[in-house]
Order: sequence, then structure tokens, then C-alpha cells
Amino acid sequence: MHKKIGIIGGLSPESTVSYYRHITRSYVERFGDHSYPEIIIYSVNLEKYHLWRSADRWDLIADDLIASAQRLRKAGADFGLIATNTMHKVFDAVQAAVDFPLIHIIDATAAKARELGLKTLGLLGTRYTMSDGFYHDRIEQSGLYLVVPPSADQAVVHRIIVEELIQGRLREDSKAAYRRVIGGLIDRGAEAIILGCTEIPLLIQPPDSPVPLLDTAVLHADAALAYALAG
Repeated sequence: MHKKIGIIGGLSPESTVSYYRHITRSYVERFGDHSYPEIIIYSVNLEKYHLWRSADRWDLIADDLIASAQRLRKAGADFGLIATNTMHKVFDAVQAAVDFPLIHIIDATAAKARELGLKTLGLLGTRYTMSDGFYHDRIEQSGLYLVVPPSADQAVVHRIIVEELIQGRLREDSKAAYRRVIGGLIDRGAEAIILGCTEIPLLIQPPDSPVPLLDTAVLHADAALAYALAG
């Protein structure tokens, strides 16, 4: 029997859909049937998270994620995912409060980088992900080095995420801005780019970058499927 996957979703809806689609399609491509693991999704109120994040109330974010994870557990999930990068700032608090394992998005990303023999990674994400130490610390614990855009470019990357991508709006001028920022990270030594917001792959795909892209949503979903299939 496959383990049942629990996903805390809605952060944003677009990325939640990508997790479900990737897990199910990957299974069918690998095995040729539709016996993929059962998936339970709890979709949170995204507006509350925006307000709490703006007010620096990460304690309230942690409390809500804990409650969401407990709902997944009660519904029968054997393990869980928080389907977003930024909220992994409180991952340790959430994991400590629930009685089933959660898969960390940064660990899945770092594992792929090591598999590819990479050392220096550029990071794109929300301003919290790029500027807060939680992402840097977890990546560097894996023996990797992280570079981020300068503050002005971080503001551009963040604005496009919150004003466009989480609403499913894809603009060519925003794609051009991201490509410019990626170029700057490569100039500073990045051997690959972490798409550290699960909405960024809606806009940026491999042809947009001369170096590999590490799609955190895909890597997180892959890790979930592997764990579920372990039985």
C-alpha cells in the first residue's frame, strides 16, 4: 500500500494544482496505470497568511499550519507537505507539534543540487525567502552556497509574485525582468537557480535560463511521491 499524501495547499492555489498534477502524472508515466497514492489537500485562507506575514506574526502562521497539518492527519494522511517555500520559515515549529513526518522543501532542493554536483546556487523567491536567514541556513547546512539578488531586484521579484503570479497573471515584461535578475545571479557565480517560490515556474521555464533551474515545487512533489511509494 502507498502512503497517503497530505498537502497544506492554497498558498497559492496555482502551486497547489501543480503539486497534484505532477504527483499523479509522474506516477502514470512511470508505472503506466492510475494507482497513484491517495492525496488529501487542505486549502487554507491565503488572505490571512498575507496579513499575518505583513504584521510579522509568524506565530499565528505556525499555529494555523499546525492546525492544518492536524486536520490532514485526522483525515488519514501518513505524512505531509507545506506547498510553499516562504512558510518553511516556521517548518521546525510545525513539525515539532504534529505526530507525522513533514517533508522539507529545502531539503528536497538541496538533495537535487548535490546530485547534480552543484555548489553555488542563486535564489529567487518572495522577499522573505530571499532576505531571511532560514533559507540560507538550511541550504548551507547541506554544504552548498547561496547568492541572492540585490535589494532593488528582490523588490521586483517579490512584487511580480504577489501582484501577478499568485493571481495567475503572466506578463512578458515580468519574464524579461526575471531573466535579467537571473543573469545577475549567474554573473555572481550561480551554477543553477532555485525557483524558491512555487509560482515562479508558471513564468520561468528552462529556455529562460542558461543554467539549470531547480523547480522547488516539482522537487518537493517528487520527494513526496518517492516517500509515498516506499510503502
